[in-house]
Amino acid sequence: MRAGFIWSEVRIGLRRNMTMTFAVIVTVAISLTLLGVGLLANSQVRVMKDYWYNKIEVSVFLCGALSESTSCAGGPVTAAERASIQSDLQALPVVQTVYYESQTQAYQHFQEQFKGSAIAQNVTPNQLPESFRVKLKDPTQFAVVQSAFAGRPGVDTVQDERVILDKFFKLLGVLRDGALLVGVVSILTAMLLISNTLRLAAFNRRRETGVMKLVGASSFSIQLPFLLEGLIAAVIGWAISTGLLSGFKALIDSKVAPLLSFTRFFLWSDVWTASAMLLGVGFFLSGLASLITLRKYLKV
Repeated sequence: MRAGFIWSEVRIGLRRNMTMTFAVIVTVAISLTLLGVGLLANSQVRVMKDYWYNKIEVSVFLCGALSESTSCAGGPVTAAERASIQSDLQALPVVQTVYYESQTQAYQHFQEQFKGSAIAQNVTPNQLPESFRVKLKDPTQFAVVQSAFAGRPGVDTVQDERVILDKFFKLLGVLRDGALLVGVVSILTAMLLISNTLRLAAFNRRRETGVMKLVGASSFSIQLPFLLEGLIAAVIGWAISTGLLSGFKALIDSKVAPLLSFTRFFLWSDVWTASAMLLGVGFFLSGLASLITLRKYLKV
């Protein structure tokens, strides 16, 4: 079986079904792009978790004049209690750094955060608690700090900022899963279109395949041009999807990242990894759809 003959049959098939082939390429490109967006969304969640979890702090709020917890029954924290709490915090093996924030500093930060809002005008320094901001070596070890200081005299509450971030990442996870689901559904749609295109091609070339069968051609040699047509369409669709994902990454780097400098975005290496995975998916869906269709509609 000559390679030249096989490629000649492939070119003839692509030319005869140019409209359907174009539709397959566009569908594969869109399907792989949607799946790629889901993969990049997964990378984005991972990058943001790594970035923000490293910045997480545990806040140990001290008793103030307005505190109502049972540990604050003795009134505002004393200087001795404050010093003892700070010393014990610094002695914990899981603690990396400890920063003290006074009521005045808390008030200044509050005014900066809510600048221009009505709430900022109705808050006084003595309404905000003093606190220790604790950075952990491992953000997951919050329970160690909580068990050691929750309910201790002079301590009002122990707050883990990770709780707030977890809600945000759960939302991102839902969006990521939705994007992946849309991508998978699109992939199934592309498989059906590839199958229908090959079935039409097999019907249009039934006379040629009948002649090849009569002259003793093997099943593999008859089916191979059809299989290659599906693979070529998948590769072209993959190349287009990779270009779209690269453009998406370039847009984020040039337009979005400068505006959202407080976080990090997925890297170019994530784009190339997703592209490699999409190539494998493209080959798999095209090959599977082709084999199933050819076995059913091209019996030789």
